[in-house]
Parts: sequence; C-alpha cells; structure tokens
Amino acid sequence: MRLARPIAVAVFACLSLVGIAGPASADPTVAAGKYVALGDSYASGTGAGSYGDSGGCKRSANAYAQLWANSHAPAAFSFVACSGAVTSDVLANQVGAITPDTELVTISIGGNDAGFANVMTDCNLGSDDTCVSRNQEAQNFARTELPGRLDGVYTEIRNRAPGARVVVLGYPHIYTLNGDCSVGLSETKRAAINQSADVLAEVVSGRAGAFGFDFVDARSAFAGHEICAPGGDWWLHSVTWPVDESYHPTAGGQSGGYYAALVGVTG
Repeated sequence: MRLARPIAVAVFACLSLVGIAGPASADPTVAAGKYVALGDSYASGTGAGSYGDSGGCKRSANAYAQLWANSHAPAAFSFVACSGAVTSDVLANQVGAITPDTELVTISIGGNDAGFANVMTDCNLGSDDTCVSRNQEAQNFARTELPGRLDGVYTEIRNRAPGARVVVLGYPHIYTLNGDCSVGLSETKRAAINQSADVLAEVVSGRAGAFGFDFVDARSAFAGHEICAPGGDWWLHSVTWPVDESYHPTAGGQSGGYYAALVGVTG
C-alpha cells in the first residue's frame, strides 16, 4: 500500500501553488505558427524537473508547453509561464509576449489568486473543520472575485491576438478519494480540497467559454493518477523537496495528463 509522506510544519513555510502520450519527440510532426505559453506553476512545469536557467519561474523542459513546441515546431515559441503567478502577474509580465501574429496561446491561471496554496497549508496543519472552512473561503473567492480577474486576462489576450486559438487548461483533483493511502489527510480534508478543484473548473471553464476559448478539464486528464490512486502511478507530488514542488504535476503528469489533453484539443 502506498503511503502519503508525513507532513511537517517547516515543509509548508514556502509552499507555493499556483500543472496517452509519452515525452514529445524531438522530430516535429506538425508545423505551426507562433505559440505563447502563459500561466502559473502548473503551466511552467514546477515539479517536473529540468528547469534550465529559468530561475524561480521553474520552467521545465518537461512542461506541457515545451512538449507541444517540441512536437509541433511552431514558427516561434515564447514560454513565459512562471511559478507563483497570479492574474496580475500575467498582465504585467507575460502577455507582452503575445503579438498579432500569434496563432496559439495556452494558459493555466487562477489557483494562486484564490489562495489554494494557503488552503493546502492550513489543511495539513489544522483540523477537519479548519480545512473545510478555508476551502469554503477560497471557493467563495473563486466564485465572486476570480471571474473578473480572469476576464481581464482573457480580454487582454484576445485584444493582442484577435485571431489566436486560446486553450485554457484547468487544475486536477489532488486526491483519489477512498484511495490507496493509509496515512495523511483525512477523507474529509481530501474531499474539501477536491471540491475546490471542482469550483475552480466551474469558474475557469465558464469564463473561458464566454470568450470562445477551449477549456481542458484536468480533472479528467489526471483521472486515476491523483495522490492516493491505487497502483501508485501518481501524476502529482505529495509533500516533496523542494517544498514548492509539493502538490504539483510530475513529469508524467505533464506528459500523460496535460500534454496528451492539449494534443487532443489542438491535434
């Protein structure tokens, strides 16, 4: 039986949330126009390793965006997603990479705005009631405040590249409920955290749809590979070191989850 790793207070001091096919071939199969990849740590590939010289942004060579660029040979590729990003960071530091000739934009954003990193910390350190309450607070923010923030980002993307295809990738469930973990968070906490992922999916997909953008539901893409999934083929880290990679997709999650789902949408 797979065991979730124990939690220590120090582990969460710097925790940052915000990520069918194997790794993409180096030989391109499809030529494409300019591609710009925006977003937070789930988009940058934090947790998937091989960060090169990207510093704190932790842009991984195993991230879904890089895998897509490897396999589709876009005319130009701007990978500007950054770990820890919120919607205001995308507007201030990332959308400038989009030009009128951009043909594809991908983005994962919103989790950090709603404070789900702090939610994970509080759920690991607090009681069931505390965890449920913190998730409800984050869910309320996602429903009331996040839509306007997403609209600001999506409007800027559309204004900068009116003809671009935009794919918005959501967040997976973190846990398989009643799964193969004998220690760690209670089922009550795991269910509350997964419910927050459901609310995020509802809000993000709704706003993406309002702009005519494609939405990739990561809950489906990662199904059967969450933490505590039977068989141990988890596509998400539990608590790990470096600590900021906790609860982020592994290289397998980026390729088998996000990249495969992105190819399913774009070809």
